[in-house]
Amino acid sequence: MGQGAAPRRGQAYDGELGAAVARAQQGDEAAFAVAYRLVQPGLLGYLRGLVGDDAEDVASDAWLEIARDLGRFRGDGAGFRGWTATIARHRALDHLRRQRVRPRSSALEQDVLELPGPQNTYDLALEAISTEHALELVRGLPRDQAEAVLLRVVVGLDGPAAARVLGKRPGAVRTAAHRGLKRLARQLGAESVTDEAPRTLGEST
Repeated sequence: MGQGAAPRRGQAYDGELGAAVARAQQGDEAAFAVAYRLVQPGLLGYLRGLVGDDAEDVASDAWLEIARDLGRFRGDGAGFRGWTATIARHRALDHLRRQRVRPRSSALEQDVLELPGPQNTYDLALEAISTEHALELVRGLPRDQAEAVLLRVVVGLDGPAAARVLGKRPGAVRTAAHRGLKRLARQLGAESVTDEAPRTLGEST
């Protein structure tokens, strides 16, 4: 998969994924390869947001567990994405503990005093989220916001599914995703202004 590839989503996607998983559970190796191809882009993007350059190694560990426990899975395509994201998250947290990296704790924020940004700033964040640079910015968010954004936007889980992965209420995940996207949009906007500043100074001299 190219690093800039975006995960596929939608009913047709989940239908194809669910059918592939069902065949894979009956021993069809080609079907498992199809499921891998459909899930891996989003899963890898999620892991890049959690562990950075170690995402490939963590994803490999996760897929070994997914293959081992595939027979235990019960559900449809959307459920499979949530199940694989849960496994990947556990492997990522194990990896962080082994590296003795303390995950960022959720910071108390003063968002009550902030007005929502224009909708196009969220569109900007959503369009950029699949790039390596944007994933690096996501890693700088408080952990609850980063995971909510990654699960909703990169993996493509709905609110309840993301909440199950994180062990939180859907409302809390929606709020965290909203705050994370707003912060990301502000960062992207600030970088855009910074990039334009030298040209403006050059024109005035």
